Amino acid sequence: MQDHPAPARAPDACFLGPYGENDTLLEKLLVEFLRDHVYWRRNFHPEDPPAISTAAAQRPDYQAFEARMRRELHQLSAALKKSVPFHSPRYIGHMASDLLLPGLVAHILTLPYNPNNVSEDAAPVTVDLEVKAGLQLAGMLGYPNDPSRPDCAFGHLTSGGTLANYQALRLALALKAFPVALWASGIGDLPLPEDAWHAFNLHPRQSIALVDAWQRWLAEADAGMRRRWREKVERSRIEHLGLAAFFALHPSLRPPKVLAPITAHYSWSKGCKLLGLGRAQLELLPQRGMRIDAAALQETLNRCLREKQPVLMTVAVMGTTEYGTIDPIDAVVAAREHFAAQGLGFCVHVDAAWGGYLATLLRNADGSLRPREDVAAEFKRFPTPEVYAATAALAQTDSATVDPHKLGYLPYGSGAFICRDHRATALLSEEADYVFHGSPAQDYMARYRGLGQFILEGSKSGAAAAGVYVAQRVLPLDHAHFGRLPAQTVHAAEAFHDRALRFAEDMQASVRAVIPFQPDSNLVCLALNPAGNRDVARANAFLRRLYEELRCDVSRPLQDKQFFGSVTTLRPDALGTNETRRILEALGLDIASLGGDGSDRLLILRHTLMNPYLIDHENGISYIDRYFDHLGSRIRAMLTP
Repeated sequence: MQDHPAPARAPDACFLGPYGENDTLLEKLLVEFLRDHVYWRRNFHPEDPPAISTAAAQRPDYQAFEARMRRELHQLSAALKKSVPFHSPRYIGHMASDLLLPGLVAHILTLPYNPNNVSEDAAPVTVDLEVKAGLQLAGMLGYPNDPSRPDCAFGHLTSGGTLANYQALRLALALKAFPVALWASGIGDLPLPEDAWHAFNLHPRQSIALVDAWQRWLAEADAGMRRRWREKVERSRIEHLGLAAFFALHPSLRPPKVLAPITAHYSWSKGCKLLGLGRAQLELLPQRGMRIDAAALQETLNRCLREKQPVLMTVAVMGTTEYGTIDPIDAVVAAREHFAAQGLGFCVHVDAAWGGYLATLLRNADGSLRPREDVAAEFKRFPTPEVYAATAALAQTDSATVDPHKLGYLPYGSGAFICRDHRATALLSEEADYVFHGSPAQDYMARYRGLGQFILEGSKSGAAAAGVYVAQRVLPLDHAHFGRLPAQTVHAAEAFHDRALRFAEDMQASVRAVIPFQPDSNLVCLALNPAGNRDVARANAFLRRLYEELRCDVSRPLQDKQFFGSVTTLRPDALGTNETRRILEALGLDIASLGGDGSDRLLILRHTLMNPYLIDHENGISYIDRYFDHLGSRIRAMLTP
């Protein structure tokens, strides 16, 4: 095992463990809280007699049912042994790992209560926990998270990052179009923009201020006036008219574009279709080193301003799915300020589904930002000045997606959407008389107890909310607590990077190995090409054969696999000519061999290094070293005639 600096470790009780080391703790907790749940049932109305007799277990039908149930459960348990071993440090493939015990137990503990977080009527406890979990995540991002503040953030859980991205688009469009509805209604008492173009292109802060002013105006108006003006404005809203009628009513406006990096998740394309904007309104931004090219963003926004093309939002990614790279969020925020001042306002959303929890490394317990030198003192290279500036700029964005079921080590599906200023959510409110009662409450927590009014889902599990909230109470989202987990993964990524360089040197007679991008986070890619080969198609065929050794195969016992990895591709249209040439030349590949027959892109290995036991200091084992030893032996075997 190489001598890697050891970070401050998270408590040993955090996970069940690769070997099931904490099985006694997990079993004790589950039994304790199952019994507690049964006592709760028995004490709800103890005067009610048992509905199932004590003799029922002796009946043939009872025993037959139990036998069928046991048989099916045993078959399921046996089948699940073919599952991907996410818990093991031998798994370095996709964005999955072991689960935090506090979150797992809280999730399981809550399931028998079966809360539905649509409203407090169906989930009087877990709705509050979901709103509080949103505030926990808001604080991690640097958003205001004090409910007594009028501009406090708001967050809620989703099935995953995809649904959170849909919510971001939905809120951004509502916020962009609402000032137009107010302007069209002609309320003289409000500070309205001069025309539809200016109303449609306000800075998000200005739009929220108008929403707030409108609600205050309604609160002060008499009942009759309030009803007339509310109906008039509602009839002018895009949510009532639909896109076609809204833009027909305002011919000076064009449907807005969504600007996203070329590496953006496909959910953005799906979201534009779902919203009715269409895929054509999603414009993919050029990149440099798999990060948004800030100069290209500036040029795109200049063109939009010149052509009077509105922009709905610009998406920055904190931890791309393929490469773990982090966009210059600070540059995107600066572009918003610059162009909003010129009359082209838009929202900035950060898709931090993967990298959001890295922000804990920069947070003090009071929510303040740690100096870069303090963070950097714990690592070899992390964070670069660019990564630090991007992470610090999260606080100035308008909304974010974070996935607790990824780097939060919690069960699927626990995604999250967080907006910086909760006042914007008034535009999303939907009424359902059988679920929601009365007008929106002014008290922050009371307002969101009718959670279903503001979110995309109708019914949603409260168990996920309990898991997220409890895990983040046990490990608060700052560098001294939860931050110890991503710190371990960053150390692992740095160790992996260094070992990959040694691997490249040791294996140069057999294969060329290149790290295409310096890792920003805890995901490291590796490009490989047999020595002497110049053809991209042959390099891809070699990588596919190697990947057969690293992928999950249900037709073979799991134990046949030494390690599990994943693959992705490098596309010239995403890389650009210069980056494509740089990487191919470093691999000894001829750029002219790019083309048809499956060689229009380069296949590479992708390693997600989030398992906290990759460097096992307890036993003096580096699974990173073992992985590269295994990789080397397989490559030599493949290349031996």
